[in-house]
Amino acid sequence: MRVVIAPDSFKSTMTAVQAARAIADGWVDVRPADRLTIRPMADGGEGTLDAFATLASAERLPLDTVDALGDLRHASWVRLPDGTGVVELAHCCGLTTIGHLAPREAHTRGLGLAIRAALDAGATRLLLALGGSASTDGGLGLLVALGLSVARAPQPTALTEQLGNAALPGITAVEWAGVVPPPEGGALVLSDVTNPLLGPDGAAAVFGPQKGGASLVEEMDANLAHWAALVGGDPHAPGAGAAGGAGFALQLWGATTTSGARVVADAIGLREAMEDADLVVTGEGSFDAQSFSGKAVDVVRQIAAEVAEARGRDLPVALVAGRREVDFHGLAVALWDLAGERALADPIAVAREAGRQLAMSFR
Repeated sequence: MRVVIAPDSFKSTMTAVQAARAIADGWVDVRPADRLTIRPMADGGEGTLDAFATLASAERLPLDTVDALGDLRHASWVRLPDGTGVVELAHCCGLTTIGHLAPREAHTRGLGLAIRAALDAGATRLLLALGGSASTDGGLGLLVALGLSVARAPQPTALTEQLGNAALPGITAVEWAGVVPPPEGGALVLSDVTNPLLGPDGAAAVFGPQKGGASLVEEMDANLAHWAALVGGDPHAPGAGAAGGAGFALQLWGATTTSGARVVADAIGLREAMEDADLVVTGEGSFDAQSFSGKAVDVVRQIAAEVAEARGRDLPVALVAGRREVDFHGLAVALWDLAGERALADPIAVAREAGRQLAMSFR
């Protein structure tokens, strides 16, 4: 039997690589003669860098940047053989890089510094993964790192160098002359977020609460509106609200937003891996209604259906999820149902058990 294992990361418990290997190990425990192909997936969120780094021809390079509160952070980016650079916000300055929520102060300067590092190293094209952000700065921090000059109204000293949401209303003018341009091959923002920057579906209203800004939504949205009016661009564009407005800033810079999961799938050769497969196993931390909106699991299912239609033979898809809140039309195992609290305490071991359980269904 030929099996392709292509899960996304399990939020804060397992990377996609760890999940894929654990499921594969469990499968081999039961069916050691089967041929397994591991293709860790991502959709532009946390773990995207790791997915690209698994490619045999990829090169992971170190860089020094700053986290969402401006403290030094040792991070990395990935260079692909064609000169494309892959940079992940979550890895540089995401929510997991800081010890506490800081909705007013958190910023994206670390992402801008990482982009500059890739450009300075000769990246001819950029893939920018925006998931897992800690900030709602409208991309102010990343644009400043790329060379944007800002003029500020007189304000308390503590605010004069801030780059977070609270700094936005104090900015009175911007100068783009010193901003480094995107590479010749362009820049693609990998994101499954289609929200605009402003309003009830915008960055502050939808994503602000999970970053500690539940009581600050109106204030943060007003600050973003001031910023958008100052710098121009289209705050209503799909994806402008990604990563607290980093999507908006990158669109201003000249980047294009696209489905992250499709780009990752193409890069890792997922379709090719499926062409002679008998089964595909995918997974994620929480399988819910949002999973059908361009997330990695959804794209894996779509590609499997396309492969099945093209070859004229069914290709079933099985699911391993941390939790399952909606029905999955196929074989599915939820780690929480399998092991309860142990799924959080020892997720890799429980994912291996899930792999065994799936394999036993084919004995």
